[in-house]
Amino acid sequence: MKSNKNLIFDAQHIWHPYSSLVKPSSIHEVVSAEGVRLSLADGREIIDGMSSWWSTIHGYNHPRLNDAAKSQIDQMSHVMFGGLTHQPAVDLVRKLIDMTAEPLQYVFLADSGSISVEVAIKMAIQYWFAQGFTSKQKLLTVRNGYHGDSFGAMAVSDPENGMHSMFEQVLPKHLFAPAPTCRTDEEWQDSDIAEFRQLLIDNQQEIAAVIIEPLVQGAGGMRFYCPEYLRQVRALCDQYDVLLILDEIATGFGRTGSLFAYEQAAICPDILCVGKALTGGYMTLAATMCSDKVVNGIATDGTGALMHGPTFMGNPLACRVACASLDLLLESDWQGQVQAIEQQLTNELLPYQSNEIVKEVRVMGAIGVVELHQPMDQYMDWLSEFIVDQGVWIRPFRNLIYIMPPYVISSEDLSHLTTAIGAIIDRLSL
Repeated sequence: MKSNKNLIFDAQHIWHPYSSLVKPSSIHEVVSAEGVRLSLADGREIIDGMSSWWSTIHGYNHPRLNDAAKSQIDQMSHVMFGGLTHQPAVDLVRKLIDMTAEPLQYVFLADSGSISVEVAIKMAIQYWFAQGFTSKQKLLTVRNGYHGDSFGAMAVSDPENGMHSMFEQVLPKHLFAPAPTCRTDEEWQDSDIAEFRQLLIDNQQEIAAVIIEPLVQGAGGMRFYCPEYLRQVRALCDQYDVLLILDEIATGFGRTGSLFAYEQAAICPDILCVGKALTGGYMTLAATMCSDKVVNGIATDGTGALMHGPTFMGNPLACRVACASLDLLLESDWQGQVQAIEQQLTNELLPYQSNEIVKEVRVMGAIGVVELHQPMDQYMDWLSEFIVDQGVWIRPFRNLIYIMPPYVISSEDLSHLTTAIGAIIDRLSL
């Protein structure tokens, strides 16, 4: 009875992501979580194929992460970061510097992924402003990208195919090249980078930075592309003297098979955004990292003060859990886990390619995507309930059914997820 009351109240008063209060979406109440499973108030248990939007890489209710949070909360849960510091922040920044490319020596601890992108954009614009290049205010990116829901992040997400087209008139205008089309380096053709290169040549006096999601375009379409494209982008940024921002919020910490996706292209960004899996899904926390070049450029005006400072920046509780999460990741066989997931996803999802409603199946690391020919919008009223009835939690959007499971998932539970995707496809085929 209590659960029913909660769901009724929720439907009447609580706004969920990308949902309507006039026509509320189907909602399920979670009462606890353990490993890869969510326990619902109605007594059912479902396998989470989404890692709570790609963050809970170690699964739920992990004892080491629980212990980190419990021990920190007895010391202090929060203290302002303006003029103060603390051990969890120092430890976390040291770990981030040690695990990323050598030039990335400076870290701004942000509240969320969207805010880390905002900070990166500010860094890039301020870098040029401090040096007197006040015309360099634009960013160059590619279509089908997604960088967050705040206004700066929305402005560099796809303006037509993205989720923010209604705000087009109030967003800053940036430059968009075609999305990468190469899947492997063997498929590389120079024409794939031609329009990007020309936009850079034509607008180099106005471009402060390039921003791009390396190898995987996430919420903009779950598209994959080859490392050579990234190498070309890095070379062009060097040639025409613009900064390179890599948004690894979704791909960072092992999701694509390397610790960071940029490693597969053997490049280093000037600015790096990380988040999501940073705390293993326990707390909201992100970071924007940068090089000497960026710090020294911003300091050209004699101050070097970066103009950003969130209230909960460097939250000690989040930093402490993030330290434990990164230790847990590096001590584990995360590469073996991700490789096993990749192989199993390939074996079990690829047969769905033969279904006439399926456009393409693609897999990279611990990411499995089934793209349909048509969007599923008209089926959403029943599809969420159908998915839960399969004993899983998968959240399709547009024409995409995809999973990004926790790295600790067993082969049996992963098969349960891939079988459920098959059931969804079969149901949609009727």
